[in-house]
Amino acid sequence: MIAALGGQPHQIPDHGSDDTIAGMAARALATAPPRFCVAAHAMGGFVAFEILRRAPERVARLALLGTLAPSDTPAQTERRLGYARLVEAGRFDQVVEERIPILLHPERRGDAALLAKVRRMAQETGAERFLRQQRAVMSRPDSRPDLPKIRVPTLILWGRQDGIAALEHQREMERGIAGARLEIVEECGHLLTLERPEHVALLLRGWFAAGGPA
Repeated sequence: MIAALGGQPHQIPDHGSDDTIAGMAARALATAPPRFCVAAHAMGGFVAFEILRRAPERVARLALLGTLAPSDTPAQTERRLGYARLVEAGRFDQVVEERIPILLHPERRGDAALLAKVRRMAQETGAERFLRQQRAVMSRPDSRPDLPKIRVPTLILWGRQDGIAALEHQREMERGIAGARLEIVEECGHLLTLERPEHVALLLRGWFAAGGPA
């Protein structure tokens, strides 16, 4: 994706060293330039909302990919606690395999090359970082009340077959953020940048180029 976005200056924040969304946002802001654009996928979207709460004047344009604004439901929290119990029992690989069906478009669940990338990403994350991220996600605030406060141009990208973030979540953000634009990526699950990289890169290049220099 970095290459496909044209080699523009970029930073990939560290979302693995903290166990709160607030900590992740603070770490990202500490190393970011004075003004920047944000492209945020899934948990990154939760961090983006926190960045906008803390330093809205520093964000020039925003792209939200496969994310949602509410906090966890009790059922979602219980599922995450179940993952944590498996990880603590030394069964991190089982968690990875259980999550694959909700991450990918049904027709891509047998794509060996794509599955290898997903599993490699999981192993590079590792069990301890995964646990920190789960704790952060479970304790995140509900960002829906803050949506009307977002004043930057916002693009929302969502894969039609996303097994984690629902269409209503996207409509909720579209309604809440003034002027937000929703693009639905067809034949795509939750991992938009892996499943439809060329199409997603085209959309992001156009979106960020429209804003000019940040």
